[in-house]
Amino acid sequence: MDAETTQVNGQLDKTRNVHGNGNEYWMARDLQPILGYTEWRNFKEVIDRAKSSCESIDVDPTIHFVETNKMVAIGSGAERAREDCYLSRYACYLVAMNGEPTKRQIAAAQAYFAVQTRRQEKFDELTEAQKRIELRDRVKDHNKQLNSSARAAGVLSEKFGIFHDAGYRGLYEMSLAEIKAKKNVPENETLLDHAGRVELAANDFRITQTEQKLRNENIKGQEHAIRTHQVVGQEVRDVIKKIGGTMPENLPPEPNIKKLKSSSKKKNLKE
Repeated sequence: MDAETTQVNGQLDKTRNVHGNGNEYWMARDLQPILGYTEWRNFKEVIDRAKSSCESIDVDPTIHFVETNKMVAIGSGAERAREDCYLSRYACYLVAMNGEPTKRQIAAAQAYFAVQTRRQEKFDELTEAQKRIELRDRVKDHNKQLNSSARAAGVLSEKFGIFHDAGYRGLYEMSLAEIKAKKNVPENETLLDHAGRVELAANDFRITQTEQKLRNENIKGQEHAIRTHQVVGQEVRDVIKKIGGTMPENLPPEPNIKKLKSSSKKKNLKE
């Protein structure tokens, strides 16, 4: 893998977002420079061609391309609406396939999204238990990235417990200790090891969005970072409430995932 492909892959990973339902998405404005486009109008033409490709195979483009407008500052306190678009993984793949083939970034993105799509297909073939294990591992990896961003923001290692508790307080409206007591999770065991897929997905959304906000907004200061984590947690909770989902504290606990991993390992050895 050459240096440019590695760079494009890293940028696509960093700008990837995860919705509360576990689905990945990218913002078109984030994708634009990664794919080598300096002008929005030119990149918008690529998006329009991708939408047409979607329609040509009888797939509703509104499922994968969701247009939005965001108010941005233009100086002297004034703001204006800036066009943007939420893109699913499939939408990004179509955008890459409809980009200028002479751009090396386009070729790298085509390979990236082809691999991501195949990875999702393989995930869909897993059993429910395997999906839960896969998602739990993903949450662990994303928590490591969040820790790194929190440290860069100024959170001291001895304050990480307070930092993470703030995120739980935002999402669950109770402390980690209170959540574990409510769900009868043993004090010496990890809450997320007892979380089902829906609860894990909600926490993954909280974690990835906090990490992105700390990094994108260059948040500095321990207290500011802690408040940010709680605010993002609360916003994820508001989304769940808005769509009529079950609040995470009311989701039933699952058997410790370490037991599932152990059983899965033994099964693989037997096979």
